[in-house]
Amino acid sequence: MSSQSLDDATLTELVADAAAAPSMHNAQPWRFRATRAGRTVTLLADLDRALPEEDPATRALHVGCGAALLNLRVSAAHRGLHAVTALLPDPSAPAVLATVRLGHRTDGNEGGADGGDVALAALYPAIRERHTSRYPFDDQQIPPDVRELLVGAAGAEGAAFAFLASPHLEEVLDLIRDAEGYAREDPAREAEQRSWTRDTRTEAPVDGITDYAMGPRDASARATARDFLGTAPQPGRARVPFEERPQLALLSTAGDHAVDWLRAGQALERMLLTATLHDVSTSFATQPLEWPDLRWLLRDPVHGSGHAQMIVRLGYGPTGPRTPRRPMDQVLTIDP
Repeated sequence: MSSQSLDDATLTELVADAAAAPSMHNAQPWRFRATRAGRTVTLLADLDRALPEEDPATRALHVGCGAALLNLRVSAAHRGLHAVTALLPDPSAPAVLATVRLGHRTDGNEGGADGGDVALAALYPAIRERHTSRYPFDDQQIPPDVRELLVGAAGAEGAAFAFLASPHLEEVLDLIRDAEGYAREDPAREAEQRSWTRDTRTEAPVDGITDYAMGPRDASARATARDFLGTAPQPGRARVPFEERPQLALLSTAGDHAVDWLRAGQALERMLLTATLHDVSTSFATQPLEWPDLRWLLRDPVHGSGHAQMIVRLGYGPTGPRTPRRPMDQVLTIDP
């Protein structure tokens, strides 16, 4: 590992790329601590941004932080840095989610320009182009070769990614709608969800789901996207038809512990960046994952293996707008 310190500009760029990752309700539940001389970036959970009603076990928080970690690795590879990553390095400090030691690719054995670095670097253009789309997609099917690339991207990070077919697809769609209905009957959950919505006419947000990113309502009330406005009045919000048979895929892991959630987040983001490079738009349908009984039912009824970590809707259509991000002075601390 090179003894040369990393400069503040490089560390800031790395973390800015990491923070472009998706997170539940765009809560951005992460902090980063970097050391110049040690050439290390530490990823920490920001538990002040947890969602105790909808994510009491912090599973989704870990998935979001895992997505940020993948972006950090991609950004490092793009800059010619080899990242040596350790997940949950300190059992006595569970909020320390990962450490990333950064060396130049020419720095001896650890820094070799292997195929993994090259493959990660190729994803870099998608970091700032990836946005969640809560808009209708058209009926064009994702080609088999692109599906294989997406499955392979998740697999490279230790997760399974399976496109849903009938009758499992219909069952999952029913679970999504059931979960959406359950949330409407839970005032505490709905209040928490509404607390993360942002009206850009009255504020300049740095997090949360902005009004311009919510998308229209489904005219048939069948959409898989979460309706962040819930039961609140929605004057003037467009109602348009969404796809009748959305293309959904289930991301799952063999285990269901904090380390698995971090791996799931990395697999999710690697898949999302790959999708972006192939002009595939994406959004999430996480509602059933927030109810333990419904989450169990998401398992493949044939194979019945793995733990569901994310439901992803994919297709061709609007890519979605850029959403706000917290300023670096709220996210990054740099030590000597």
